[in-house]
Amino acid sequence: MKNVEFIKQTSSTNALLWKILHEKSLSEGKVVYTDFQSSGKGQIGNSWESEAGKNLLFSMVLYPQQIPPDQLFLISQLVSVAIKNVLDRSCDNISIKWPNDIYWNDKKLAGILIENSLQGNKIKAVVIGIGLNVNQQKFFSDAPNPVSLKQISGKSLNRKHLLNEICQNILDLYATLDFERIRNKYAESLYRKDGFHSYSTENETFQAKISDIHPDGQLELETESGEQKYFYFKEVQFI
Repeated sequence: MKNVEFIKQTSSTNALLWKILHEKSLSEGKVVYTDFQSSGKGQIGNSWESEAGKNLLFSMVLYPQQIPPDQLFLISQLVSVAIKNVLDRSCDNISIKWPNDIYWNDKKLAGILIENSLQGNKIKAVVIGIGLNVNQQKFFSDAPNPVSLKQISGKSLNRKHLLNEICQNILDLYATLDFERIRNKYAESLYRKDGFHSYSTENETFQAKISDIHPDGQLELETESGEQKYFYFKEVQFI
């Protein structure tokens, strides 16, 4: 891909793209990637551990003004599906843990951080940050369940090749922007999409199954007694 820029080290590829965007305009689909982030970010202020030169750390900018702000979760679904499409070619048992973690069996393989700016009632810009564990073999943070592609396959992978494949898949899905197709593929790919599993909130622990994902990203669960429960990100935990 032509619209890709490599930075040896930065605090965060998302922060770097926003900084550049405040200084000048960037073409849609612009990507920056790095070997190391000194302050890599995850969802809601979490950090992202990554050994220098081992993994895939990058961000992309899009201008999805055709998506209503209350349906911006479609971008999260699109990116999750794109990553799964690529990883499915070499790995079995890849799934998407709501809202947008990429899992292999019960271990976390990748995380996605999506940040946006609004202009009136339209989305002005979206910056998509992706961290994918590729060739790292030991993890030292207190993250409970990380895994890398090398740990799964026993083989080192070409990070630049993976980057190009994932970015191209994102842009291909974005070019057609078939809302229904993306949402259906996301639903089919969900971690724990079948059967009842354990969940917890601040007040209770319960068994439930995934009933639906709403256009704004809200998770709908159905308990064993048939009660419907609704949650936004961080309001419920998978056990």
